[in-house]
This record gives sequence, structure tokens and C-alpha cells, in this order.
Amino acid sequence: MKIAVSGKGGVGKTTFASLLIRTLDAQGKHVLAIDADPDANLAAAVGIPDADKIVPISEMKDLIFERTEARPGSIGGFFKLNPKVDDLPDALSKRLGRIKLMRLGGVKKGGAGCICPESTLLKALITHIVLIRDEVVVMDMEAGIEHLGRGTAQAVDKLVVIVEPGRRSIDTANHIRKLASEIRLEHIGVVGNKIRGPKDEAFLKKELNDFEFLGFLPYDDPLIEADLSGISPYDVESAAKTRIQEIITRLQGA
Repeated sequence: MKIAVSGKGGVGKTTFASLLIRTLDAQGKHVLAIDADPDANLAAAVGIPDADKIVPISEMKDLIFERTEARPGSIGGFFKLNPKVDDLPDALSKRLGRIKLMRLGGVKKGGAGCICPESTLLKALITHIVLIRDEVVVMDMEAGIEHLGRGTAQAVDKLVVIVEPGRRSIDTANHIRKLASEIRLEHIGVVGNKIRGPKDEAFLKKELNDFEFLGFLPYDDPLIEADLSGISPYDVESAAKTRIQEIITRLQGA
């Protein structure tokens, strides 16, 4: 499976991704976890030690220069558009059990985008991971899906959009679907998070009635305490862990 996870900031996207990754690991799957959201820390949520010391790939200036033959921060000029990346998932990932995790980092850019060495390397890496690697891949994306190009998007098995009961979250879900349609990413599912009861489920189903719902995760104090304590949400007792197993079953049947 190749799964991309997106949603508005603060809806619990990284919590969901970490629970998904740890549950797949517990099921015996080899998981390649990709932190593609510069504002999140998937490594800490997964439970990888010294997560704050992981250097994002976008900040590895020597590596970027070696692979693209151009210095990071440069715009225009000549550099390799197809840098070698096939060795990077094994060479640069941090490990926990059967999990390998890579932190991509962000690319500082202005205007409509960035044609620069950093962006080129990251997109080449994502293309390799989605099209070539044979592990289960879980990508924690930004609220957009900018790391995905048209060629890779069609190989993603499911784009999972995390939503909470709220207007801005719903608006973001519709925006993400619009972006996905532009690159022909058609396999989209929704997971409702921070659900307080049947009314919240009914609200989301009504407002997003043309989305496929994969499941709902409860508003759960242990998950909030885990985040505040800096431990993985998988390492606390929560009803969400059972719901995640049910969502995985649906993803595998998709």
C-alpha cells in the first residue's frame, strides 16, 4: 500500500499517521514512513528516540549538491533533474522495529513555486518511493499535496484526508480534493477525528456526503495527554487503536 495523509493543521493528521504506522508495524509489515510536513514531527509521534535531532533532507546541503550538482538556495542555472535517490531511503532513514522514517523538510520558496535543487531532489525521492519501493508507504503530507506530482499521484493507493467537526476542516478537505483532481489522484477517503459522539459523525457525513468515509476516531483524553507528554499515541491505551485496525482493513480492501 502507498498511503498519503493530509488535512488542515491541528486536526490530528500526524497522530493518525503515527497510529497507522505503528499498527502496521505490529502486524508485521515493513513500513517506510515519510514526514513531508515541515510543521509536524512524525518521528516523535511514532516514538523514534531523539526525534528532534533528525536533520531534514532539504537541509542536507552537501547531499543536495552531490546529487544535483547545484547549491541549495540557487534558482535557475543548470542542475540534474533526475538525481540519484534510490539509496537514500536505506541510507538516511531512522528506524524503529520494521519502521524506516525519513524527514523531508520544507523548501523555502516565493511566488508560485520553486524550481530549485532542493525541490527537485525531494520530488525525485517521492517518485522513487511511490513507484519503486515495495514496502508499505505512509506519507504525512502538508495541508496540500505539493510533494506529489501527476506521475506519482496515480500510483498512490489512497489519499486519506483527516477532518474534524468544523467548517474550516471541511473547507480544507474540499480544497485538497480539488488539488488531487488536478493531478488525477482519484482514490480519496476521509477519516473523522476528535469525534465526541453520533452527532459529530452525522455532521461530517452530511457536510462531506460525496466522500468515502474510512472510519472515525474518538475525542480521547489519553491521546491528548500523549501529545502533551511527548510520547507516541500508540503507547497509551486508547479506543482509537481498535478503530485504526478497522481502517487498515478497509484500506487493504480498497
